[in-house]
Order: sequence, then C-alpha cells, then structure tokens
Amino acid sequence: MRVDILAAACVAAGTLLGACAAPKSPRPPARGEPTLSVLSYNVNYGMAGDPETLAVIRRANADLVLLQETTELWEAALRGELATLYPHMSFRHCCGAGGLGVLSKTRFSEHEYFAAREAWFPAWRLLVETPLGQMQVLNVHLHPPISESGSVVSGYFTTPPVRAGEIEAYATILVPNMPTLVVGDFNENDSGRAVSYLKERGFRSALPQFESDAETWRWQTSLGEVNAQLDHIVYDPSLDPLNAVVIEAGRSDHYPVLASFRLDTAPREPAAPCSGSLSSGC
Repeated sequence: MRVDILAAACVAAGTLLGACAAPKSPRPPARGEPTLSVLSYNVNYGMAGDPETLAVIRRANADLVLLQETTELWEAALRGELATLYPHMSFRHCCGAGGLGVLSKTRFSEHEYFAAREAWFPAWRLLVETPLGQMQVLNVHLHPPISESGSVVSGYFTTPPVRAGEIEAYATILVPNMPTLVVGDFNENDSGRAVSYLKERGFRSALPQFESDAETWRWQTSLGEVNAQLDHIVYDPSLDPLNAVVIEAGRSDHYPVLASFRLDTAPREPAAPCSGSLSSGC
C-alpha cells in the first residue's frame, strides 16, 4: 500500500525526483579499480565496550570508520579490540554524547574541531590518505530533535534550522575542489534542512539512492518502536557510490551505514575555479 501511495504521489507531482527515483543497484568496481569503503556508526555513549557493536565494526571491515558518541571507555575498548585492523585511530571526547572517533587503515591528519553556534556537539575535519587519493572528511553529530528544555514535541519543530545553521558553519571549513565526505548522525532524513543545504551545493547522501526506505535509528516507546533514517554518508560530485547499505546489527539505537565509492570518471563541464569555501556555493 505504501508503494502504491508513493507512486500515485509521484505521478500527481509530475516528477521522478527524490523519493520517486528508482533505487540504484549495487555495482562492482572495474577490475583493478581502486575503491574506498566508509562506515558511519553512532555507537551509543552509554554502551561502551559492547561486544556486538565491536563485532559489527570488525565484520564490516571498512577502510574508514567514522564514529559518533564515543567516550574514553569506548576508546579503550576500540583500541583493545581493533588496533590490528585499524592501525590509525584518533578520538575527541566531549560533552556526554558528543564524542567523535575515527578508525582508518591508512594515515590521516586532524584539522578543525569546533562546535557551531547552538550546536550540542562539535564536528571534526580530517584529511585522509585513501585508495582514491587524499580526501577531506567531516565527521558530524548534529543537534537532536530535542528542545533546550528537553521537549521532543517542540524540538521536532524548532531544531531543523539549528541543524541547517550547524552544517552551514561547518561548510566554511571545507576546502573546495577536493574530494569530500560529510559523514555521521545528522538527526534528520534525506529531506532535512542540513542535508538539503549540502544537496544545493552538489552533494548527495549515498544511502537513499540505494535503500530509500532504510531506517538507521530505532527507539522503543510506550506506543511501540519509532524508526527513522538519521545517519548519512554524504559525498561530493567527484565521487561515485557503488553501494550503500544499513547493517541491521549491533545494540546501539543506531544501525551502522556502509558505503563504497570510486572516483567519478564521467565527463562533465569543467568547474569554475573557486577560492572561497563551500558555504559560498563553490
């Protein structure tokens, strides 16, 4: 029934964009073609060292892992269990659920780390030496849909512009004309204002293109389970996603998202030189 309603809405709107577009099928890379696999996972700060969560990360075997809600206890568990698989790790602990972590099979350098105005949690920019060349990666955990007084109802209506302001502030530190990923817990779906801000600048979230209805977050309430797609791996036009999936495993309230990319070699119009930041539309 949901599919029929969606199809009717698409016809009525006269468009095949957004949710109306047919999902992409996973594609293998060409023989010998380099790829990059990326995992985004909000591990839940209250479940440090959870064996199921650690096992999910190990089995995913991504080249690059971006984590949200890490803590000192999570760092100790991750280093203890996964240091052989990921020789390059770093963590920033902050403000309860605001910790961020990166696990990588290749070297990376750490750059800007700050919280935007009204943000609850900081963001962190990295430069990663990947199989696709050097890439900038922004690890984010945007404002949850909760008001400052703790209300979920009012927060649902008042926090979308806060998340848009966060991503606009973080976009100022992104270097133009460099392969870029913006990864993490956006606390909103693909049509949210923060994701839409990036879309207006040529970015796309990989997961909705392959699994538009996939849910990355679940929460038990007295009325039953609530689900949503809140976690994203957003990429710029220099990258071409080969696949993106939700791994329905682990005990966190979030599921991990795994995506793989190659460089986009499709011919396109040359981009105008840009010396500004992505926030200016470059």
